[in-house]
Amino acid sequence: MSIIKTGPAAGKTARRPLDVTGRGTSARRGRAWWDRRAHACRAAAEAGMSTAEYAVGTIAACGFAAVLYKIVTSGPVKSALSGVIEKALHVSF
Repeated sequence: MSIIKTGPAAGKTARRPLDVTGRGTSARRGRAWWDRRAHACRAAAEAGMSTAEYAVGTIAACGFAAVLYKIVTSGPVKSALSGVIEKALHVSF
């Protein structure tokens, strides 16, 4: 049903069924509505892809963090970082 405003004051409204048979302006409005609705459904179908992309990104970030942790806690890097920190603490101002 669509609402049609009638009368010069547009205070009166009349309801009539929406014509989607291809005759008149109601058909164009009906077709436009179906097009908008189909576009919204297609857009909603794409919404789940962002969740999968976030999951892959999270797994990649966790893998990178694990590799970085292993590198930082290895012997040579650990001693180099300790040397830098000790040197920075013993600087006279």
